[in-house]
Amino acid sequence: MLWRGQRQSDNVEDRRGMGGGGLAIGGGLGGIVLLVIALLLGADPRELLQQSGEAPAAGTQSSRPVNPEEEELKQFSLTVLASTEDVWGDLFQQQGQRYRKPTLVLFTDQVRSACGAAGTAVGPFYCSGDEKLYLDLSFFKELQTRFRAPGDFAEAYVIAHEVGHHVQKLMGTMDRVDAARGRMTEAEANQLSVRLELQADFLAGVWAHYAQQKGILEAGDIEEALGAASAVGDDRLQREGQGYVVPDSFTHGSSAQRARWFRKGFETGDVRQGDTFNTRDL
Repeated sequence: MLWRGQRQSDNVEDRRGMGGGGLAIGGGLGGIVLLVIALLLGADPRELLQQSGEAPAAGTQSSRPVNPEEEELKQFSLTVLASTEDVWGDLFQQQGQRYRKPTLVLFTDQVRSACGAAGTAVGPFYCSGDEKLYLDLSFFKELQTRFRAPGDFAEAYVIAHEVGHHVQKLMGTMDRVDAARGRMTEAEANQLSVRLELQADFLAGVWAHYAQQKGILEAGDIEEALGAASAVGDDRLQREGQGYVVPDSFTHGSSAQRARWFRKGFETGDVRQGDTFNTRDL
């Protein structure tokens, strides 16, 4: 990805090194989803019972020593975020709407959000309660080593996916899903969560479609994103974590589904073709 020299977003809160207090569950998809994700990624479930506190004030900056490699990841992340702002700003404007930009919160180990508190093991996440993306930059190293999905565009996919959730929030999709989940069985709620996540993958692909038009993609970038989407499929995570797969417990979709919906978004660039909620063929 040709990101150097591109505009960087200033919608960031750098809380690295500040600590986040106890770990709790919450957020736009509810506690069940975060619990499943945490278990899949190796978190101690006892930690999820700890009490959360209030989030730090917006704009708080960390005074921790600068790590050159980590600082470059920060600059990269802000560049990707700026690109998503530009793309979604244009697409919303074409529909006569205003795109409300999310804030990227960088943290280490644990962080408080309007959805509760979470630890690094949960992975990057979006909180609809405060419209912020939360990212521990160490996840990018884990993406390369543990998940075997290297490449800067694999990292860009992660950010674009969380931004996809923000787009869902602005479109009202996330609120409708939250309301519907309360009337469903656990298996039905899981299936609804899968559809929400696959749409976020599709929206990440839509961003990549327009990013390519702007000339910032390089050869192999889309393959890196598809590799990352496949790496975090529920079937792959369950098979590696527990040795077998339980489809009814999926909350994000299989590797094949995640890659397919990202590719569809990338190839079409048409938000109208990303209705994962009214199709039988996921």
